[in-house]
Amino acid sequence: MAHVVQPLDQPSNYKDSQSRVERAKQNDLLSKSTTLYIGNLSFYTTEEQIYELFTKCASPEDGGGIKRIIMGLDRNTRTPCGFCFVEYYTHAEALASMKYVSGTKLDERIIRCDLDLGYKEGRQFGRGKSGGQVRDEHRQDYDPGRGGWGAQAQRLEAERRREVEERYADAQEGPGAVAGGGGDWKESETVVPSRKRGRSPDDEGDNVRMGHHRSRDDMEVERM
Repeated sequence: MAHVVQPLDQPSNYKDSQSRVERAKQNDLLSKSTTLYIGNLSFYTTEEQIYELFTKCASPEDGGGIKRIIMGLDRNTRTPCGFCFVEYYTHAEALASMKYVSGTKLDERIIRCDLDLGYKEGRQFGRGKSGGQVRDEHRQDYDPGRGGWGAQAQRLEAERRREVEERYADAQEGPGAVAGGGGDWKESETVVPSRKRGRSPDDEGDNVRMGHHRSRDDMEVERM
């Protein structure tokens, strides 16, 4: 009788796209694998949170447990980029995690778990053009847990802002540009003091006397 519900401890169609192993060999390796690939993580989820969740499926009494956790990193910034590898000591523990942990929430995100062929050095880095995961390269939605907009949308926005800044700089420096600032020259303008001497009471008397003498002279001219 066929299964009505697909067993939760069976691997999905996830495969490492760069693996050179034939499909039949891959299936054989997955049937013994102790490594899980964990996807759809938040960029802010820590290794401690992952350990706390996945250790619930560990069986230390049977010689098992978590061997190590390898955080997925942005190739350029070396910061978490939304995936990791969890290595157990036994295959049964990996299957238990697929059955009980995959599809649950961690940091308010539904994570997925798949059996992996095994971690190799270099696989911890994202393969997208921007350094992160390929799925975040062309993403059109805004996801705050995975860096906001997709990498391509962020590049386009950065280019748009750079063009606006360049146009603004050209407008400030090109022909006919309006000089910025203004008014500063007034603060530095030197006020030259007047050389005119102030009037004194003596000056008033001199002016009166000078006016009197001029009047007498004018009268003599008129008589002549």
